[in-house]
Amino acid sequence: MTLIDAHTGATTWCDARARARSGTPLEAEIVPLALAAGRVLAADVRSRTQVPGFDTAAMDGFAVAGTGPWRVTGQVLAGTADPGSVAPGDAVEIATGAPVPLGTEAVVPYEETRVAGGVVEAPPPRRVHVRRAGEDLRPGDVLARAGRDVTAPLLGLLAQGGADAVAVRRRPTVRLIVTGDEVIQHGVPGAGQVRDALGPLVVAVAERAGASTPEFVPVPDDHDRLRAALTGQGPDVFVVTGSSSVGRADHLHAVLAEAGAVLHVDGVACRPGHPQLLGGLPDGRWVVGLPGNPFAGLVGALTLLLPLLDGLLGRVPRPALRLPVAGDAPAPGTVTRLLPVQVRDGAAVPVPDAGPARLRAAADADGVAVLEPGWTPGAPAEILLF
Repeated sequence: MTLIDAHTGATTWCDARARARSGTPLEAEIVPLALAAGRVLAADVRSRTQVPGFDTAAMDGFAVAGTGPWRVTGQVLAGTADPGSVAPGDAVEIATGAPVPLGTEAVVPYEETRVAGGVVEAPPPRRVHVRRAGEDLRPGDVLARAGRDVTAPLLGLLAQGGADAVAVRRRPTVRLIVTGDEVIQHGVPGAGQVRDALGPLVVAVAERAGASTPEFVPVPDDHDRLRAALTGQGPDVFVVTGSSSVGRADHLHAVLAEAGAVLHVDGVACRPGHPQLLGGLPDGRWVVGLPGNPFAGLVGALTLLLPLLDGLLGRVPRPALRLPVAGDAPAPGTVTRLLPVQVRDGAAVPVPDAGPARLRAAADADGVAVLEPGWTPGAPAEILLF
């Protein structure tokens, strides 16, 4: 059987990723604003206040009225409740963020003034340097829509708008089932053994996407043990590494058939990572099967696991990054090729010596270029950043 024959009837890479995003978002929970960083909003957030709350000085200097020179009559600092007023020909020394006195026509910055004997001299103000009440936010303004990631700047905006708590999606729970008689978790492998490279990799992908730290379950190449790990009370998502192909030791298909699972994806037309699997259990939980080769498994995680978690979190799709792929990139042929690349000077440059079982190229890369069928050397491609 040729490589192209092996992909016949497989789901295209784009369709596989779209199907993985199709899950119903998990329920919402309310968390204090201090704990919302990195979560995904489950509802729109609106401002409860106006910002600024009052007309405020945008510079350190003097609040003035009328034409100069001005006589200094007082001082207003940030936090002052009643700034008073200023009459034409008068000036009030003022700090950035302080409320401006009634009658203020402009704030003259210190660096534009000359002060002597309680009198301020300056050229006519070129700018007002006053931020008006409500010019940034008004009550009811939408601060963020549902599906947004709560980033550090957004967290500050929500606080500025008066939010004390927000509705976010519950973090998806994940059980990571690492299969293989030969796989060990610690130390130097002995004869016939290999270290588990996919386990740490999958944990990182899941946590990056916003899932809880996965529960780890090692399972030998045994049908009944795998079935036990996939049954009973448990997580929202099962991730199985190394049992999604059709070899004698690969039991995942048989176990899912016995469980009455629906296969939404059974093989993806891509290199590497063809033997990927996405199944839905009768109780609504999900199963992601990843190839056992490390880089192929990473491709599977990017293709199925990451978008699945995005869908469960109700996250709005990330903007696609597209860059020209420079250098020596192999033609994808009739299937999608995912190639480790480094981003340099606005282009994606392939990292040499990539292969399904090799992680060195991926570890040295910034992400992978998605070379779709029909892509030609030098043309732009989508870049999935690590």
